[in-house]
Amino acid sequence: MSRSFVHLTRRGLIQAGSAFAGATLAARSGLAQTGNGAIGGTAEAGEITRHGLSAFGDLLYPADFKHFSYVNPEAPKGGTLSLQLKQSIGNQAFDTFNTLNVYVLKGDGAAGVPETFDTLMATSQDEPDALYGLLAHSVHVSADKRTYSFLLRREARFHDGSPVTAHDVAFSMAVLKDKGHPTFRALLTELEEVRADGDYTAVVRLSPRHNRDLHLMIAALPVFSKAYWDKRDFEAATLEAPLGSGPYRVGRFEQGRFIELQRVADYWGRDLPVNVGHNNFDRIRYDYYRDREVAFEGFKAGTYNFNEEYTARIWATGYDFPAFRQGRVKREKLESGAAIPTQGWHFNLRREMFADPRIREAIGLAFDFEWTNANIMFSSYKRLTSYFQNSDNTAQGLPSPEELALLEPFRDKLPANVFGEPFTPPVSDGSGSDRNLLRRADQLLREAGCKREGAILRLPNGKPFEIEFLDSTPVLQPHTQPFQANLKRLGINARSRIIDAAQYQRRTNDFDFDIVSSALGGSLTPGDSLRVIYGSEAARTPGSRNFSGIENPAIDHLIDVIGNARSRDDLKVACRALDRVLRAGRYWVPMWYRSERWLAYWDVFSRPGTMPKHSTGAPDTWWYDEEKAKRIGAKG
Repeated sequence: MSRSFVHLTRRGLIQAGSAFAGATLAARSGLAQTGNGAIGGTAEAGEITRHGLSAFGDLLYPADFKHFSYVNPEAPKGGTLSLQLKQSIGNQAFDTFNTLNVYVLKGDGAAGVPETFDTLMATSQDEPDALYGLLAHSVHVSADKRTYSFLLRREARFHDGSPVTAHDVAFSMAVLKDKGHPTFRALLTELEEVRADGDYTAVVRLSPRHNRDLHLMIAALPVFSKAYWDKRDFEAATLEAPLGSGPYRVGRFEQGRFIELQRVADYWGRDLPVNVGHNNFDRIRYDYYRDREVAFEGFKAGTYNFNEEYTARIWATGYDFPAFRQGRVKREKLESGAAIPTQGWHFNLRREMFADPRIREAIGLAFDFEWTNANIMFSSYKRLTSYFQNSDNTAQGLPSPEELALLEPFRDKLPANVFGEPFTPPVSDGSGSDRNLLRRADQLLREAGCKREGAILRLPNGKPFEIEFLDSTPVLQPHTQPFQANLKRLGINARSRIIDAAQYQRRTNDFDFDIVSSALGGSLTPGDSLRVIYGSEAARTPGSRNFSGIENPAIDHLIDVIGNARSRDDLKVACRALDRVLRAGRYWVPMWYRSERWLAYWDVFSRPGTMPKHSTGAPDTWWYDEEKAKRIGAKG
């Protein structure tokens, strides 16, 4: 399993998908024109007051909605959900933790911490990018869409009973912009000002250069206690649980082994529409394992009760144990409309040996997906080809006139094939070592100036061509080793290095690697967050997710266009143009994907009859079923 990175979602704790993962566009409008006397404050002339926000203004749920349609509003509270961290934000690591401050660069952050903080607004899993009021019951939006005045609920409280005020909001946004993890600092570049207008109105002012979705990102950021952090170093690693206001608080934990979250019984926001039917477990526990095989043995033994499976071999052959045969453990495939992550082996272009795209393409030709899928992954996957896989944003055929209008100004700086059919990895003969593809790879390497001396391939500078695949887990070794064997046939000395999680985090933060594997979270409504992964500034920022070190003015410009698209059609055109440029750059060796999620769980849960349109709702909307637990002899 590759690492999956998720940004800016409080429910990212136990919800698959990106920050604003959701569903198809809904027709109902959620805008209400107001003048003086707007709820919770006075709107200026030309302002609009909204109970929710989205990229293009469309909202499915009206202002008086009682709960999301995909939840059970009567879901009981109780029991334990136990699982592993499978997606991350900030500095979170998958295999260990040494800090409870996940929003800065320093340390390896613990799972679950985001659920201890509330945000101004909360995501809907029924829509691609909609948010509805949580800490803020509504927001005034200026006519120029640069000023957002969030009107806070006066009943909002931190866990120590102190009120959540606009001063806390102002502090939170400012400290994340100045001292937060590089991901947050990059996203908040165009936050011009944030201030408190009294105790319960937080005013956010965006620069004239702000992108379309910056207000959504800000509304989904955690709100910290200013009084708490006034006495502490925000950038420090700490095992003291920061003061939050969310539905859970940090409970027991052992550094690097497990962490538990306890439901806050008197949580101030438990009856809000965005929370009804959520936060159903009394306890959420994350267990840490260094080895995936050992972790699965823990699941079989009931050490944890919910498992999202990413390993095809285990899914196909591992579920033949007593508890499964007895029906005490269930498994199923659930379709999800969430965006497909861009999973692959990412070249570090900061290394001289990867400077030539012909070399990068040649390396990609040595990976035989068809053989790997059939022999290692039980033919369970499809090949990734696009950076926006399975969406309307995928480039197809020749560029449209609208795409050409965006690409033409950069024609002299782009590969010629950007203006033709988008690059797609060739299909192999499935032998594991396709001679035609390896012959083509050898030709590309020679064209790039590499020279073969016996079994050794030398780079244009005369040095032997050596590549290190860096990882913190051996789980991908069965897939990587045949790939490396083909590279060695080309004369490239390719090897793997498996290091501990903390060292891996440090090296990837410092871009100290040749090739790493990762699954970078996608979005159904791509926006300025693409800058964190593909932008030139991110390439020079330690700790960013631009692992490849991509620096390309055409890409920067297209991200600007995407971030400022004013309609779905405009967004689609710009994304397709970006897809062409990224695919032409050969910045990665794309891996594989599947549209459904593989879930296995001990039969102690029940769930709503309706799934969200673009998520499975698992296990975010599920609940612990005491009767089922009794039937299988499980303890809550």
